[in-house]
Amino acid sequence: MTELIKKALETATETKDIIFGHDVNKEIGPMFKRLYPDMKAIVVADDNTWGAVGDVVVKSLEEAGVEFADEPYIFPGTPTLYGDYDNTEKLREAIRPYENTIMVSLGAGTLNDIAKLASGELGREYINVCTAASVDGFASFGASISKDGFKITRSCPAPAALIMDVPTMVEAPYRLTATGYGDLIEKIPAGADWILSDELGIEAIDDYVWSLVQGNLMESLDDPQAVRDTDPDAIAKLGEGQLMSGLAMQAHQSSRPASGAGHQFSHTWEMEGHGLDWEPPLSHGNKVGVGTVASLALWEEFLKLTEEDFDVERAVERLKTPEEVEANVRAALNENLQEEAVKHSLSKLLTEEQVRERVALLKEKWPTIKERCEKQIIPARQAMDMLKTAGAPYHPEQLKVDWDRFRETHFKAQMIRPRYTVLDILTDLGIFEETVDKLFAEDGFWGQNRHPDAE
Repeated sequence: MTELIKKALETATETKDIIFGHDVNKEIGPMFKRLYPDMKAIVVADDNTWGAVGDVVVKSLEEAGVEFADEPYIFPGTPTLYGDYDNTEKLREAIRPYENTIMVSLGAGTLNDIAKLASGELGREYINVCTAASVDGFASFGASISKDGFKITRSCPAPAALIMDVPTMVEAPYRLTATGYGDLIEKIPAGADWILSDELGIEAIDDYVWSLVQGNLMESLDDPQAVRDTDPDAIAKLGEGQLMSGLAMQAHQSSRPASGAGHQFSHTWEMEGHGLDWEPPLSHGNKVGVGTVASLALWEEFLKLTEEDFDVERAVERLKTPEEVEANVRAALNENLQEEAVKHSLSKLLTEEQVRERVALLKEKWPTIKERCEKQIIPARQAMDMLKTAGAPYHPEQLKVDWDRFRETHFKAQMIRPRYTVLDILTDLGIFEETVDKLFAEDGFWGQNRHPDAE
């Protein structure tokens, strides 16, 4: 275990142990026996993760004298397992009869989230053996699960223990590593979103939680070519960054430390079902990577502004009524997404008095906001290049999202979450649409990057 992980684990509220390193899957047996000396185990996997680590995990548990409640529960490997509530219910009901039993899940993001929520709904702890450096949510509070078409982070405890073996991550299908890189890079603009929210008195930054995510973030991301080459040290850094993000979310009991506007692009496409019928399905992190570039492009435009650009009368004039907001949401989003999105959008809608107060505060705080956020973000073009080098999507065309749909996603993404981000300050100022227009103009960021770079 690295010193960073060790320090974070000392303050974790739910995770009791993490084993991180080389050739550590075989340590699952002693870990289980140490944590649960009188409990039985049930192993949960899909065909793919079972093939990757199933034998070594079962052997280690057997050698440690752990009893099994039943044979392993194995989801099919094809089609690729999807993180929806139907699969969560299947697993929950399959393990419900086994009392005094701890689940040991073998998997990356999807299976871990399914296991997390299934265990949480039964009021039980579980252990996860990570099989790829694919997501930031391994150690997080909450599971990202879709229900009735609406994907949100559903409350449930983090795993009681985790094993993350570097050679297993190195040997994982590279598409999973690429999606992990896309998920992690969004922490850069997500940090700026949190700074903005902090300065405007909306959601304060917890300095300790901030340090868990942001402290070594760039070190985890700064050599995308080494990640692409599956260099063990680079993959270890990527995995460590993901664990730290998860522990931060656990400490904060929220995804705020690791999720901003860039994630909302991904969540919009996921809620619309985009790429779910692909095999394998279009991954969360691939969509997040493109959302990161979009978020950074907006941040670059926002940070070009001065106090003189914050026209309170224009903001008041362009303020929408609740009826207009609801009508816009219902016109933009699929029917199954509308009710939640209306609720979130109305919760962020300001009165005239609140608009005046927010713009005044923004003007007052602008030098500090500008300085802090300029230090936090990187240029959108740099993020594109990093994702490209890492072999991860960086452009909407690579996700088969056409130009008009991509433009509209900017506005949909603002509607679907209550979290305050750069999307919301531009909305409050009444300049969101014109800012997007600038980016899509011929001389704007997206106008100049209308198509992916030729390979």
